Amino acid sequence: MASISQMTTEERLEKLEMELARAKRRNRLLLAVMVLAALAFVTGMANQKDVIKARAFYAVDENGKLRAGLSIFEDEPYLDLYDRDGKLRAALGIAENGPGLRLRDRNGKPRASLGFVKDEPCLTLCDENGKPRASLGIIENGPLLTFFDENGKTRAGLGIFQNKSRLDLSDENGKIRAALCIFDNRMPFLNLFDENGNLRWSAP
Repeated sequence: MASISQMTTEERLEKLEMELARAKRRNRLLLAVMVLAALAFVTGMANQKDVIKARAFYAVDENGKLRAGLSIFEDEPYLDLYDRDGKLRAALGIAENGPGLRLRDRNGKPRASLGFVKDEPCLTLCDENGKPRASLGIIENGPLLTFFDENGKTRAGLGIFQNKSRLDLSDENGKIRAALCIFDNRMPFLNLFDENGNLRWSAP
């Protein structure tokens, strides 16, 4: 075969045209493969309904501060919301007892929570130190409103149980000292107890 230097101008041009034709055929084949791959990718995404899977997502504001986070912790989902100072203010998640929502103040103290206690809903309100001071829940298919002092002792409770309305007042040790009850259509009665829980007076 003659070298390129020995070829005439017409021979060199003919060789270049042949190589160009082969390159065009290769390009057309490559383009067809790319189109088929793109179609397969789009079809696969359509079958998955554009689902994006990950263990955590984080959202930041224009200053790069964390404002929201969605993550999986110990196989349970949690959604955290942060204020402009980057402090956690609200958290929604699912724990062993069920779903729960907790709200915090600017100092990071929990001030309100909504969740479940033994499969019953419960709303708890806390003071500035994060200590529970009031709760509203369902106990034995009846509503119960409870008030606590700064030491966590129950001081008052109002509830309805089996058609019985009852108001209890307790001392600093959490012991009931007075109970006012109404049962069905009967006359209400009041019981007073000593510090040991013994009945001392009742009316009527």
